[in-house]
Amino acid sequence: MEINKKTRVEIKPVIIRKDKKNFIVEDKQSGEFYEMPEPAVEAIRMIEEEIPLGEIEDILTFRFPEEEIDMIDFANQLIELGLVSKVDGVEVHTKKEKREELGFTWIPSWVGKMVFNRGSYIFYGLLFLINILYFIGKPDLFPNYKDYFVFSWMSLNVLLWIAIGMTLLLIHELGHILAMRSNDLPTRLSIGHRLMFLALETDMEGAWKLSPGKRNVLYLGGLCFDMAILAIALSVQYFYQTAPVLLLSIMKIVVIDIFIRFIFQCGVYMKTDFYFVLENSTGSYNLMENAHHYIKSFFKKEERKAGETVYEEEKRTIKWYSVIYFLGVILTILVFAFYSIPQIITTISHSIDRLGNPIFSKPFFDGAIVLIQTLTGLSLLLYSWNKKYRLKKE
Repeated sequence: MEINKKTRVEIKPVIIRKDKKNFIVEDKQSGEFYEMPEPAVEAIRMIEEEIPLGEIEDILTFRFPEEEIDMIDFANQLIELGLVSKVDGVEVHTKKEKREELGFTWIPSWVGKMVFNRGSYIFYGLLFLINILYFIGKPDLFPNYKDYFVFSWMSLNVLLWIAIGMTLLLIHELGHILAMRSNDLPTRLSIGHRLMFLALETDMEGAWKLSPGKRNVLYLGGLCFDMAILAIALSVQYFYQTAPVLLLSIMKIVVIDIFIRFIFQCGVYMKTDFYFVLENSTGSYNLMENAHHYIKSFFKKEERKAGETVYEEEKRTIKWYSVIYFLGVILTILVFAFYSIPQIITTISHSIDRLGNPIFSKPFFDGAIVLIQTLTGLSLLLYSWNKKYRLKKE
């Protein structure tokens, strides 16, 4: 299909929304979103008026003299994105993979609004401050990796960690889901990972329908619920010290789990909730990728030259993000050093010792069960890694 400056293009129905720096273009048929600068949006609006590409190029070149305008190239890009329905009256057939249907629409939007509204935002902020005051007022509440080990049987400890971890993970994702539903947006859950840890992920693509301020609420929904659960766990330990030992032990594991998750959220070198808040607040939606180019520019001249031209407007933002990036790496290393590695070493060494007992004895079964639990967790992690690699390849 030949495209020239006399070509008239017919575009599929789109919704255009102004964002912090550029515009968000939504394909109404596929539900996909694209970030585009003002000249591209103006080109789409003129395409909708059936103006030939050559005339559009002349108009935009006059209006945006500092931009390089090439409407033939832009039209081809729109075709690749599947946004073009006809070229000079001839239908364009683009093969787009069918997106999975989103769900949770059975949750009424008023339920989401009950837990996410102006008053609740203040409440969650106060809970965050109260949790900090708990740690300052009673340093003993600060988590220790030894809090993980409640029972003498290591297999029971692992089952308890899985039960508590999965429950807290579901509560965290419920926060995101209800935040989405408070804006009457559908979503879905999928399995993902953060480094070597399995995670559930809530689909937040519908957030692009909202303003940047409202999007932040969706990204922080899970942490709001985390702060509420953390406040309960710390309050039980602070005010009910005579509680049953098992209850206090469970509360300690809850604290350590949420504490570690919060630290990982600060690791904005991964695409965590805090990363999306940072990206959304700055309006730099390729912040991580641009920062990688910026960091590489210190080692490669060609990367430095590309960085000077492409990322000039965002240089300050990228520099600040790069600092936060490395602080997040340091925090993650500290978490591994003081919590994850001691926990893993203690668990594995204890289990291996127990495997040395006679077969069919209780200690042997304890060690074998831990081995099966570990292999199951690794299998799920490998599945998540393989899924992410396959999606990237596609």
